[in-house]
Amino acid sequence: MKKRTLVLAVATLFAVCAFSMTVLAQSAEMKLVGVITKIKIAGPAATTATAILKDTKTEKLVEIVINDELTLDKFKDHRIVEGDEIRCKYKSVDGKNVSNYFRKTAGC
Repeated sequence: MKKRTLVLAVATLFAVCAFSMTVLAQSAEMKLVGVITKIKIAGPAATTATAILKDTKTEKLVEIVINDELTLDKFKDHRIVEGDEIRCKYKSVDGKNVSNYFRKTAGC
């Protein structure tokens, strides 16, 4: 009986650890260097924008949501435009890639 309880406890602990690692991996910050292929801004008073980047390593297109005012201002006054190479850090939130850091690789 004690052996069965011990096995059950170890199995439960293993399951909890595996689940925790999965949750941590999903919320981990991702890094990307890529070229902007498209920028979508809702309008001049927009509080969010979407940029599609082509990853330089994998050639995949990644859609990034940008919420910070500084980057939005750079989009609006064309300091960041399509074709610029960007260094980006983002997290996946509710199925969307939300930017934490969005800068030109050459500086801006």
